[in-house]
Formats: sequence, C-alpha cells, structure tokens
Amino acid sequence: MTDDIKVDMELDLKGLLCPLPMVRVSQNISKVEVGGVIRAVATDPGAMADIPAWAKSTGNEVLSAEKGDGEFIFLVKRVK
Repeated sequence: MTDDIKVDMELDLKGLLCPLPMVRVSQNISKVEVGGVIRAVATDPGAMADIPAWAKSTGNEVLSAEKGDGEFIFLVKRVK
C-alpha cells in the first residue's frame, strides 16, 4: 500500500524522545503542499500514540503507522 504513495518530505526522528517526534512533524507539515505526504521515522514508542493524536486534533491524516526493527514509520498527509 505505501509503495505507491508519493512522499514529499522525509523526517529522521530517530533518537528523539516524546514529544519531539510529534513536534517535528507539526513544525514541518506546513512545508509541504496540501495533499502532500511526510514520511517520518522515529524510535520512541510514544510516537505511535502522539503522532496519530496530533493528526486527529489538527485535521491531518495518518495514512500509515508501522512498527518494524525498533523503528516507527509514519506517512502523514497534510489535509489543510
């Protein structure tokens, strides 16, 4: 599913602790066009709750949130 999604920005959030991964996504979402996608890779398990909660509260969309090999990979779409 995620292979055919165009990514507009990559964020390496590895090593950052809660709430910084969510803060960095929040700071960068306005740098992509509406409809654009940020791919964010974090290592803090708290990001699995924080980033989707932030997206819901701001009207943006988490297209995917995957866990693998100690990393949490998010595709976040700017909706507005």
